[in-house]
Amino acid sequence: MAKLYLLRHAKAGWAQPGMCDFDRPLDAAGREEAAMTGDVMRKCGYLPDLTLCSKARRAQETLEGIAGSLDTGRVILLEALYTEDAAFYLETVRAYGHFGSILIIGHNPMMEDLTLAISGDGEPGALDTLNHGFPTAGLAVLKFEGNLEEAGPGKGYLQAFLTPVSV
Repeated sequence: MAKLYLLRHAKAGWAQPGMCDFDRPLDAAGREEAAMTGDVMRKCGYLPDLTLCSKARRAQETLEGIAGSLDTGRVILLEALYTEDAAFYLETVRAYGHFGSILIIGHNPMMEDLTLAISGDGEPGALDTLNHGFPTAGLAVLKFEGNLEEAGPGKGYLQAFLTPVSV
C-alpha cells in the first residue's frame, strides 16, 4: 500500500521591505510547528522514502525542522512546487510514484486542492478537519491501493489529517 504525505509549510513571517515572498523565513511558531510535526510523523510511523520540497525558504526550513526528528528519505528540491498548481503536484506524484511513500512539502492552495481531489474517502474525523481548511503545518496522510504512479482523483483514502492544534 502506497502512502502520500502532503505537508503545507509551517508558519512564516511576513516579508520584510524589499524581500520577495519566495524568501520568507519561518517565524518562531513555525519552527516549533515543524519540529512538532517531525516528532508526530516519527511516532506515527509516517516515514517517506522520498521527500519533494519546494525551493521556497519557508518550505526548506520546514523540511529542516521535521528532519531533526525524522528520516525524510531521499530529498529533491523543486522550484515548480512554489509556482505550479495542484495538477502539477499530481503529475509529480505520478512521476515519482515508483517510490513506496512520498512526502511533499509545498504551499496552499495546491495542497488543499490536491488533497480534496484525490481523497475519494477517508476517516470521518480527518475529512471533517480537512473541510475546515489546510493550515500551515497541516499534514494530510493518504493511502492508495496500488502504487503512486496510479494516483488520481478519488483514488486515495484520507487516513489522517493533522494540524498544529492536533499535534
